[in-house]
Amino acid sequence: MEIRIDFESDCAIYTQLKNEIIRLIAEGKLSDGDSLPSVRSLAEDIGINLHTVNKAYNLLKVEGYIQLDRRKGAIVSVTKWDDEMLNNLKSDMGIMVNQCICKGIKEEQILEIIKDLYCGGN
Repeated sequence: MEIRIDFESDCAIYTQLKNEIIRLIAEGKLSDGDSLPSVRSLAEDIGINLHTVNKAYNLLKVEGYIQLDRRKGAIVSVTKWDDEMLNNLKSDMGIMVNQCICKGIKEEQILEIIKDLYCGGN
C-alpha cells in the first residue's frame, strides 16, 4: 500500500492514515473484501505507534469503510451512504463553501476544484 504520511504536518497521524486509506479505496487501489495489513505490521512499515494505527482503523470502522474481525483482521467493507450521512456531508461542505465565500473564492473555482478532485486530480 502506498500510504503517504507527512510527519511535519499539523494534522494528526491517525487522521492522515485514515484519510490515506479512504483515498486508496476511492482510487480503486483497495476494494471491498481486501485485507488491510495488521495493526502491528502497518505500524512497523510506516514507523508509527501501533496505537495510532489502531485508532485510525477504529475510526474507519465507525465511519463505515472497514470491518474489524479478530480472526481475519481489518477488511475493506464500504457502507453505502444513507440520507443522514448525505445530510452530514451537506452540512460539512456548507461550512467549507462559506469559508470559500468569505475568502473571495468564486463558485466556478469551487466547482472546478471539486470536479478535479472527483476525477482523480488529488
